Formats: sequence, structure tokens, C-alpha cells
Amino acid sequence: MVRFVLAGALALTAVPALAQSEKEVSCGYQADVVAAVRQARLDRVKERQVRETVLAGNPSWPEKFNNAIPLVTPWIYEMPRKDVRDNDLAAVWKEACLAQ
Repeated sequence: MVRFVLAGALALTAVPALAQSEKEVSCGYQADVVAAVRQARLDRVKERQVRETVLAGNPSWPEKFNNAIPLVTPWIYEMPRKDVRDNDLAAVWKEACLAQ
């Protein structure tokens, strides 16, 4: 009986840790997308060509994260170039993502 209770308690505490780990991985991939779009902006890639340029670099994130490219591109391209250059947008994105 005690083993069953201990096993159940351990299983319940492991689930949030697993969910947190999955969230950290997802936020990390999202931050990678932001970093790639930021680099495209710094390389003076035209906004309408960002998706093709980023994908041509054979990114290491899973394919489903490619859908984030058109979502973060306007955010980065609306900022003054100096702000894009001087700030770690990937870190900002990851922090905001993990806070949700």
C-alpha cells in the first residue's frame, strides 16, 4: 500500500516537470526562430523574403515552428534597426514565453 501511494505521488510530481520541460523546449525553438528572423533583418533581407531566406539556411528546429516565421517577422521589422541590433530579441521572446 505504501509503495502504491509513493508511486502515485512520484508520478504526479513528475507530470508538471515534464510539462515544464516541454514548454522550455518549445520556447527555445521559438527563440531560435526569433534569432533567425532578427539575423535576416540585420542582413537587410527584405521583409517579404524572410521566410524563404530563413528556411534556406536549413534551420535545426522542427518543421512546425516554421509557422512562427510570419508571426514574428512584422514584430521585428517594425522595430527601429538600432533596437534590433542592440537587443537580444531571442532572449526577450524566450523569457516572455516561459512566463506564460
